[in-house]
Amino acid sequence: MATRKIVQIDEEKCNGCGLCVTSCAEGAIQVIDGKARLVSDTYCDGLGNCLGECPQDAISIIERDAPDFDERAATSHVAKIAAAPHSAHAGGCPGSAMRTLRPALNMDNTNSEASTSALKNWPVQLKLVSPRAPYFQDADLLLVADCVPFAYSGFHSQMLQGKPVVIGCPKLDDAGFYVDKLTDVLTQSSVRSLTVVHMEVPCCSGLVRIAQVAAERSGKNIPVKDVTITIDGRIQD
Repeated sequence: MATRKIVQIDEEKCNGCGLCVTSCAEGAIQVIDGKARLVSDTYCDGLGNCLGECPQDAISIIERDAPDFDERAATSHVAKIAAAPHSAHAGGCPGSAMRTLRPALNMDNTNSEASTSALKNWPVQLKLVSPRAPYFQDADLLLVADCVPFAYSGFHSQMLQGKPVVIGCPKLDDAGFYVDKLTDVLTQSSVRSLTVVHMEVPCCSGLVRIAQVAAERSGKNIPVKDVTITIDGRIQD
């Protein structure tokens, strides 16, 4: 055991929201009795990806005596979490639980609500996804402005089938955070391509720049495709 950097959580400030849980790719944090706590020191790498997620400023990085970070054990731990059906990610908010879904195969049957969904992953909000989620492996990822599925009626049948998706709004959300989070996703996974689908309004095009910067920072040769949806629901030429 040696002195190293590790996460410290102030339980007096913590309100148990669980946002830090989904931001920890190693599964080191879970909510217990309404408070975020470290599951094991060996799962915490001390890099602090969870710091920016805490709205209560309850998380800090300190130096103290702790066992070394065990990447193999952490990876195994995350795999067990992902394999557990309908379980919250490391005990956090059930609504943010990482899930790989089995979308309906019959996309032509418009009489069945279930048959129209091609969603294969949960959560979909870029803020909440785990960069090491299994559905990002060898995937063609969609980065979608959150207004797109409302405007484009063919989103599920023509764009989403077989692809994981993350969503966000470049106007209302923190673009800098999105760049950092998407960079983590691209760096820690084997995403093959990135398609950005956004609305034609000028502010929405910022999502393309977020994708381009993240792809560049990842150091990988990941092609970025730009698809624009008009307000009246068409794919712009």
